[in-house]
Amino acid sequence: MNRTKEKGISDIVGVFCDPIIVWPGGGWQDTLPDWIKPAITMERLIEQIKVTRGETPTGTDAEALAYMYPLALERSIDRDWSEIYLWLGKTVMQRHNPFKKDSPWPDDIKVEPLTTQQERDLAILKAWIYEKRKGARLERDRADRRQNKEAEVARKEVMQPALFQF
Repeated sequence: MNRTKEKGISDIVGVFCDPIIVWPGGGWQDTLPDWIKPAITMERLIEQIKVTRGETPTGTDAEALAYMYPLALERSIDRDWSEIYLWLGKTVMQRHNPFKKDSPWPDDIKVEPLTTQQERDLAILKAWIYEKRKGARLERDRADRRQNKEAEVARKEVMQPALFQF
């Protein structure tokens, strides 16, 4: 199979199998709400469709929210990142609607729109998340190929008749 097709298949499989990248400290990594995992998969699928149409691959809003979730529980974050986190929460929750359809977002925590700098910071975060996710997939693919190669060598050794006994 040529490399382009192999990469395309890997990218599609990555939509469903890539790890969810979260803030690594504090012990909150395993407490992501159940509704966000299918939201991440759906947004990854949408992003993958955009990539096939020529757009640059990037992480998703749901992935950025999942990354920031344990961070926001562990420590204080500055005003810009707090506003980004609140904006992500509103955007992702409204898009994937894990709760009631008509529940309004509270006005006291509504952030609209993000500033230009906040949009840049969020774009950088999403690009970084995508690169980490892609790196994990490539490492997993390399490990699989290495394991398959070792298994093939072992199989050939077993199948090879012993021509000489010493």
